[in-house]
Amino acid sequence: MDPLTQLEQLGPHLGGVVAGIRPDQLDAPTPCDDFTVRGVLDHMIGGAAAFAAAYRGTEPAEPDLHDPLGTFGDALGDLVAAISAPGALDQTVQAPFGPVPGETFARFVVLDGLVHGWDMAVATAQPYEPPDALVAAADAFAHQALDPLRDGQTFADAVEPAPDASPIERLASYTGRH
Repeated sequence: MDPLTQLEQLGPHLGGVVAGIRPDQLDAPTPCDDFTVRGVLDHMIGGAAAFAAAYRGTEPAEPDLHDPLGTFGDALGDLVAAISAPGALDQTVQAPFGPVPGETFARFVVLDGLVHGWDMAVATAQPYEPPDALVAAADAFAHQALDPLRDGQTFADAVEPAPDASPIERLASYTGRH
């Protein structure tokens, strides 16, 4: 499955979780070590600004983090627009871990969005059921790409999922979530 299709499929599920977050839940801890719900939102909004700029070859604008629930959709929409621009997937993008092909980095964006969506859903007791085919595509990519990036911060060591874990729970476990 190509990364643009993955982004299209991810959008409603990730957006639905964010839309279901109440302001009183922003300080709730998440399965993502050291991040509250607000921290995950801030991380994703900041990342969206930086990554959209990387795809465009511009300097990133300072993201507005005062109202993460209000600015999340616009920030992620701008990132999707940058990734979807003609030629964006064919260029090299400067990622936090070095230069990577644009298509590969778009797959990292999908993986990040899927797993952080799960983080926020768990923290706010929301259902989260992205399509199995989307999760399978992200999981296959994760198994190819993550091991060299496991530094305990960017990605922790994989953990064993529960025997009855759903596909998204298995993916989250592979990225180091408990």
